[in-house]
This record gives sequence, C-alpha cells and structure tokens, in this order.
Amino acid sequence: MEAVDILTRSLSKAVPIKGNMLQYHGRSDRHGQLICWGILFDLMLNSNVLRSHVEAGKVVFGINHTLRSFSPEKTKRLDLVLCRPKAGATVKKKPRTLQAIADRHGIELSAEQQALLDGLPLLQEGPVGNVLVALEAKACMTEHIKALPRLYDELNSSHQIVHGHSSQALSIGFFMVNAADEFHSPTNTTKPGPNKHKQPHAMQRAIAQVADLPRRSHHSSQGFDGLGIVVVDMNNDGISPCKLVSTAPAPADDDVLHYDSMLQRMAHEYDSRFAMI
Repeated sequence: MEAVDILTRSLSKAVPIKGNMLQYHGRSDRHGQLICWGILFDLMLNSNVLRSHVEAGKVVFGINHTLRSFSPEKTKRLDLVLCRPKAGATVKKKPRTLQAIADRHGIELSAEQQALLDGLPLLQEGPVGNVLVALEAKACMTEHIKALPRLYDELNSSHQIVHGHSSQALSIGFFMVNAADEFHSPTNTTKPGPNKHKQPHAMQRAIAQVADLPRRSHHSSQGFDGLGIVVVDMNNDGISPCKLVSTAPAPADDDVLHYDSMLQRMAHEYDSRFAMI
C-alpha cells in the first residue's frame, strides 16, 4: 500500500497554500485531496476489475462532487467519487487525470511509485453519473476535543447520503489524527506560538470517537463499507517532517481500522459488487 507513505511525504513539504508556504491548512482541501488521491491510486493497484473498467472507459472520477440522496433527500459535497460517466453530458476537451491531480497538489511520489502510476491505465475526471465509490476524508490536527462533534457528524452524514443515493455504492471514510504535542495552526491569529495538546488523551479521544462510527457488512444495513484511521506526528512548523505513528493507540496491522485492512476490503467489495457493470 502506497497512500500513507505518499501522504506523510507530501505533508512534509511546504507548498503555496492561501498565499503562504505551508504544510497544512485546515481550511484548504489539499490534505483531503492528498488522501483521496492515494486511496484511489492504491485501489487501482489492488483491483484488477477496476483497472479493466478504466481501460474500457466504464468509470471516471469526480472531485468535490455534490451528491443528492434519494431518501432522505439531502445533499453533501464529497471529496472524491468513482463513478460511471454521465450519459449525454459534455466532456472537457482535456479532462484531468490522476497524474494531473498529483502535479496540481504537489503530491510527492518516489521513483518506484511514479513507475507504478505510469504503468496504470489512464483514469480521467468526467461528468458524474451513477456513483460506485464515494470517499470522505477528514483530519483532526489540533484542538481535538473541540473538533470532534463536527468531524463525527460530517463523517456520519457521508455514508447516510451515499447509501441514500444508492445502497450498492461503497462509502469509504478516512480519518487522520495528529499525535504531536503541539501544532502551528495558520488559523490561530489570537495568540502567539503553537497550540498545545494534552497527549495521548486528545488523540485517544479522537480515535475512539471515529472508531464508534457505524460500519456495515451488507448493502441493506447502515454504515461505512470501509473505514480507516491513520495517526501522524506533525507540528506544521514548515520544516519538521510529518511522520507516521504505528504504535498504540494507532490501529495495529491486524485491526479492521488499519489503512491496509480498509483498502483490502475496499478492493474486494469493488471486485465482487461491480464486476459486471
């Protein structure tokens, strides 16, 4: 699996965000796009069925797509969707590809990862038809306890609206939480210096809250079809790297909430559910 390595390497480098050189900004969608790009990249690498669909032009992707559910009738903007092309819709003359998204968001790939990307069929952005997979990515990097109710509600509403749109669609949730003792927040303009965190309490509370989100094992039930949690250590000072935390309370390798478990389940469900589209 490549996404977590790509995510931490990309967040270790400051890039232009909202007029400043930053690693992370909570009001930017860059980190969400980094996460979703990596998940889609891994899914392409692990699903023979998806690669065959891409080669046949049967699927495209959409970014920041507003999805309307059938029941209940609600809308939500999703970070990324994998879908059938919308019949009769106008296609851009030069639609964006996975490579173009990587270039736009400063996604850092190793030489080996670039070679893997070059070997994949060309997946393009297109008009969204029937949604097959919907990704919702959230991050809790600072002020953990204050942010938790909003993050939980946003994640929980995601799978509800996706499955209200189609019970067959895969709703995938991803949560990144910061284990650092302090964090330099670009939105903190009222006091100097970094925000201080009470760790590991703040991180543990965040993980426990997200782990409590509903999950489903059958298309008639409610919950996420795949849910992953990644813990990082990042203080966002523009210099220090973003590092993966793999020790407890981060999900262990055999935990269903570990990223690799989420991706393997996602690939299996895609292959079994959509093989005949």
